[in-house]
Formats: sequence, structure tokens, C-alpha cells
Amino acid sequence: MNKYVVTNPATGTSGPSFTLATDDEVSDAIGVADRAHTEFSRRTSVAERAALMQRVADLHTERREHLAELIVREMGKPVEQALGEVDFSADIYSYYATHGEAFLADEPIELLGGEGTAFMRSASLGVLLGIMPWNFPYYQVARFAGPNLVLGNTILLKHASQCPESAAAIEEIFTDAGFPAGAYRNLYASNAQISDIIADPRVHGVSLTGSEGAGAAVAEVAGRNLKKVVLELGGSDPFIVLSADDLEEAVDAAVAARLDNSGQSCNAAKRFIVIDALFDAFTESFTAKITGNVPADPTSPETTLGPLSSLGAAENLEEQLQRAEAQGATVVARGTRDGAFFSPTVITGVSPQSDAYREEFFGPVAAIYRVQDEAEAVQVANDIPYGLGSYLFTTDPEQALRVADQIEAGMVFINGSLLDSPELPFGGVKRSGFGRELGRFGIAEFANRKLIRILK
Repeated sequence: MNKYVVTNPATGTSGPSFTLATDDEVSDAIGVADRAHTEFSRRTSVAERAALMQRVADLHTERREHLAELIVREMGKPVEQALGEVDFSADIYSYYATHGEAFLADEPIELLGGEGTAFMRSASLGVLLGIMPWNFPYYQVARFAGPNLVLGNTILLKHASQCPESAAAIEEIFTDAGFPAGAYRNLYASNAQISDIIADPRVHGVSLTGSEGAGAAVAEVAGRNLKKVVLELGGSDPFIVLSADDLEEAVDAAVAARLDNSGQSCNAAKRFIVIDALFDAFTESFTAKITGNVPADPTSPETTLGPLSSLGAAENLEEQLQRAEAQGATVVARGTRDGAFFSPTVITGVSPQSDAYREEFFGPVAAIYRVQDEAEAVQVANDIPYGLGSYLFTTDPEQALRVADQIEAGMVFINGSLLDSPELPFGGVKRSGFGRELGRFGIAEFANRKLIRILK
């Protein structure tokens, strides 16, 4: 990677390019962020920082059309979904602006004996590095930057190389909102520079959303340098259907959960695990509805399915499907690739011995599994290395909680999909990473939970 370059996946045309930061520029950026922590964060109150964060939220709303236009061009997100992402990001910033003081308030400790008092105080750590992906250019940054800037940490943000314009637009918003130089710094760093940034003693933690391989590499460097790390990695979320009063409601939720962001979401439903009695009807209806979404121009408000993020991403998905079919999968509805556009595909008969059984399909591909009972559904759901999110449809409330307790995932959504909200913690287990973002837990990940014990 020599530059950050915008390549429109819908048209294949190249746009602006941005030169990589030099090593000296990276070091200078760390220094500015470190000074901002000392001179700004430690001299302002949570309330003062929260007021600036509310302005960040307001500016996202004011600039929503421009911000959406950038990511439509950079990674092909359909424009209505792009606008929705900007709005959700604004909601996250506003959430922490509103609740930051309460989340960070001192927590008294009831002493077992002795005089005096004790309490826990949340303090900032300092400079944090965020490494963010292309699939949700604004939302991923909001989850990380929103709570941490209210807490008082300062941010170095290395965005995906195909999202340089949206990365710059985010930095501009923080500056225009009144945050000082260094509080939030966009950095066009190379992958090779990441290790040195993490190792720098002025940097106190790192958060990455990305691939399993990238997460392992970052965690290794962070561990070697004793730095706190939060990882949100891949997922192959199960969507379990055990019973339904209205099967079409479950099907609609399943299609929405698979096609959000053109199928390029870590916590999208990718494996549909259906009880035998409902399998045929579910598969027929699901296939008809998902294939009704035709890839189209992402700039059109009517488009529900855009291109994948790049030609390479579409070619990789095509290769995965070819391999799955060669290893025994049945193609119920065969999607086709046209450049970076990829139409929905449905497969069944994926055996535990095939690569597709445990791989993540990052695009509009759905694998449907037939199971005989609840126990088999749980077994199939858990028989993967990932554990990010999961979905469950059942008419039995006791079964819902019983199965939820058995699913090896960081999140379980019952009888619904696309229920994400700023107050709901986000994160996974197993090879989907560790740590939580959003909600009250998200603001505590990079906090120094400091005990203060007063005798007199």
C-alpha cells in the first residue's frame, strides 16, 4: 500500500489519492495527541467534553447528505443505508454526550469495617489508537471515539485505505465541533507503521475492528508491549428458527439480517438453522424474497443491494462459492457476479467437513441448515470458531432463554433482527474478539478504574 485511494466499486473508476504519513509525521501526531490529553482532557470536565460531543452529533446530522455521498463512492453502500449509518452515528455521539456524566460518576464502595470512605473513579488512560474497517466508515468510528473522548482519552484513527475522504470528513467534524488539535487525529498510516505506533510508550491502548488475521497481529504486538486491546473481528452468526406463529415475519427478519450493508457486516446472519418441520417452507419463502433484491446503482434511493466493497471482494466471494459447491453444497439459488456486483445466493447441504461450514461469507450468500430438534440447532450454531452475534425465533419464552443461555456468542437477539441501538453493548467471544463497545460498558473499556480510599 503506497497511498490511500478512492476506487468506486460500482463504476471501477479511481478518485482522489492521499499520500501515506511519514514516520516523522506519525511520531509528531502521537506527540500532539499526548499533549492534548495533558493540556485538554485533564483540564476539562466530563460535562465540558460531553457538550463538544453533542456538537459532533449535530454536525453529523447537518452534513448527513455529504457524508453519505462519500461512502457511497468509497465502498458502494446504497445511499439510503449510508444516510442511516450517518444518523446512527449521530445517535451514538449524542448518547454518550447525554449519559457520559452518569456513566463516569464516582461509585461509592461500602466498607466492611474501619473509618473513612472509598470509591471508584473513572480516569482516562491517554492516547488510544483506533484501526477501523471500510464496511461502516462512520459507525465504527463513533463506537470507539464517542465514549473515549467523553472519558478524556485522545484518539489516533487509522482508517481503511479505501476510505480516506470519509476519514478526513470525520476529523473535520471533531475540529469544527471545538475539540483541540490532537484530541482526534486522522492518520494515513501504513500497516507497517502500526506496530511502532502500538509500541510507542505514549500510546496506551488499541481498538481494532477487522479481520481475524489483523486482530491476531495487533493483539500480539499489544501483548508484547502490555497495552490494553479491544478486538471486534469476524462472525458467522446463526439465525435459528425453532417455531413461529408467523413464518413470513421470521423470513423477513432473516432476509434483512443477511442483506444489511449488502451482506458485508460482521454481525449479519449468515447461517440459517431451521427446524425440520419449517425447513421447506422457510427455504422456499426465504429464497424468493432474498433473490428479489437485485444489485443496482448505490446512488439510487430505491436500491437495497449495492456492489461489494471492491472487485477483489466479489472475486473472493465467487471463489468461496465455487469451492463450497465442489465440496458438496447444493446451490438453491445461484447468484452471479458482474464486476463488484453480486446477486444473492442460497445454498444448502453444507457438510461439517467442507470449508463453507466454518468460513464467513462476506457478501449476499446464505447457507440454510436443516435440524431435527433444539439440541441439534444449538450444536450447529456453536460448531464454528466465531461467537459474535446470533438470532433466535421461537414462540416459547422458556425455550428462548434456555437456548440463549447455550449459544456461544456475545449477543443474542430473540424474535427480531436489526435491533442495534447505542445503549446495547456490542462484542463477541471466541475468535470474534473480546471487549465491548456501546452502552455503559463501551465507555469503561479504556478507563483507569481508580480506587480512592480516604481514612480521614
